[in-house]
Amino acid sequence: MSMLKRLNPFRRKSTDTMTSRDLLDMIAAGSMALSGVHVNAETALRYAVFFACIKVLSEDVGKLPCKLHKQRPGRGSDVASGHKVHRLISRRPNDYMTAQEFWEMCTAHQVMRGNFYAWKNMVGGEVVELLPLNPGSVVPKLREDWSLVYQVTFANGKTDVFTQDEIFHVRALTLDGYKGVGALEYARETIGLGVAAERHGAKLFVNGAKPGGVLETEQVLKDDTFKRIKDSWNEMHQGTDNAHKVAILEGGIKWASITMNNSDAQWLEGRKYTDTQLCGLMRVPPHKIANLERSTNNNIEHQALEYVTDALMPIVTRIEHKIRVSLLNEQDEEDHFAKFNMNALVRGDMKARAQFYKDMVYIGAFSPNDVLELEDRNPREGGDIYLTPTNMNINGSTANESQNSDR
Repeated sequence: MSMLKRLNPFRRKSTDTMTSRDLLDMIAAGSMALSGVHVNAETALRYAVFFACIKVLSEDVGKLPCKLHKQRPGRGSDVASGHKVHRLISRRPNDYMTAQEFWEMCTAHQVMRGNFYAWKNMVGGEVVELLPLNPGSVVPKLREDWSLVYQVTFANGKTDVFTQDEIFHVRALTLDGYKGVGALEYARETIGLGVAAERHGAKLFVNGAKPGGVLETEQVLKDDTFKRIKDSWNEMHQGTDNAHKVAILEGGIKWASITMNNSDAQWLEGRKYTDTQLCGLMRVPPHKIANLERSTNNNIEHQALEYVTDALMPIVTRIEHKIRVSLLNEQDEEDHFAKFNMNALVRGDMKARAQFYKDMVYIGAFSPNDVLELEDRNPREGGDIYLTPTNMNINGSTANESQNSDR
């Protein structure tokens, strides 16, 4: 990788190292929601439901094997294991990330910011390294000649402009054709409302899940006495750990509790509604973030299926299409394509996998050795046969016999 480091302009432009805090500060730029919460990457990720949704989507995409395939002249395809792009997307996109980490990051950026950017380090016209960029430091611009360029701000404050051929850009839903929209911008109010409700609950439990009361006395307290009583009371009785302790009052002071009204008691219901709304916006079924309140054995399987088709498929197909048009040259683009193996999602379900393999072998789509290969097992002798059930014969004859008789 020493050659790549010398060719990499990002390493040449600045000797300053971007720390995790620097990256967070750059991506954290946000706006104020109507709830009074400043919504950015940091505050949103501290909201448990939002973080859970991001984590579920990112990890599910990251665990899918991604391979580059080459189409056969007739039908079918083979894994292009010797192609440099296959190595990038399946094993090692750069010298410090695995493919799983890379695609997890790609998914998180898509969902949160609507855009994932990576600089393409090219040698001899081929992409040999993908270096992810902070989406908060990249501004895509469409010029008058309809060419797309990217203005990148580095850690030292300097900027540079890169062409579309130099940036690997995966965008989410786009309204203008060149910039995606993300949850931090277009779901700001829902996230802000959830964060505000969570903070309200935290403050409520600081006081032992009870609203503040008053200490009453007919005497006029001096400033030092007032401060001493206030500090002593908060020290002894504030917080859930100090709840239900016996209070000792002096000098005729009496405690008067303020009861919780119905609107204060409904904050939990409001949190549930906001959490459900956020799951809907991100197409994550509540059971995926451990909310089983309305899940049953009858509907949870269908919810899991809808999650794959409605939430994961749009993300992975965007990546697959962008790999083909952005990482491959014009010649390879014609007969090469990237594919995520969605079957990996049922790897933990032994019964479902066994039934799937049984059905595929029964209809002649898979041979026993095909099944062994998918399970990372060695082939067996005589296992390359494809069955044709007798009930699928044509007029009592096999397909080959019927074709020969027609000639």
